[in-house]
Amino acid sequence: MRLRATVFRAHHPRWAWSPESGEGAALHGGRFNRIGQPALYTSLRLETAWLEAQQGFAYKAQPMTLCAYRVDCADVLDLREAAVLAGQGIAPADLACAWEDLADRGLPVPSWAVAARLQAAGIAAIIVPSFARGAGPMDANCVFWRWGRSAPHRVEVIDDHARLPRDDGSWR
Repeated sequence: MRLRATVFRAHHPRWAWSPESGEGAALHGGRFNRIGQPALYTSLRLETAWLEAQQGFAYKAQPMTLCAYRVDCADVLDLREAAVLAGQGIAPADLACAWEDLADRGLPVPSWAVAARLQAAGIAAIIVPSFARGAGPMDANCVFWRWGRSAPHRVEVIDDHARLPRDDGSWR
């Protein structure tokens, strides 16, 4: 499918100068990317971006940079639908696995295997339910593995008034 939407991301202000990089995910890994693989984790709703950024501590909010992104991306697979999951041979438990615990113990991470298989099949991004504490049925994320500022996988931060810093000089 093609996703044409505005998506959101709340992230550490340290990286406000590079909100499209995906390097934070590459440094630490994520539910749908191994360490070393860039990925851009976004949410379909502003509220979901907040939940994801707070990591379950909704009442102990830390400073963050909230960004919106214009998306016009082909090769997106929506994994919120049971029929799509079944057609792809994906169990819901594979998406919801305790990926950090498994990775820390050196065990196979089912969500990483799903991601690798879908990327090899040409999928640029997936839409998945949010697994953040407090997430409900309306909370979903879009994880990009291939993105840039041009078609067919356009994802571009909205900064019409040039408010984001252009380099990391403000952190020195």
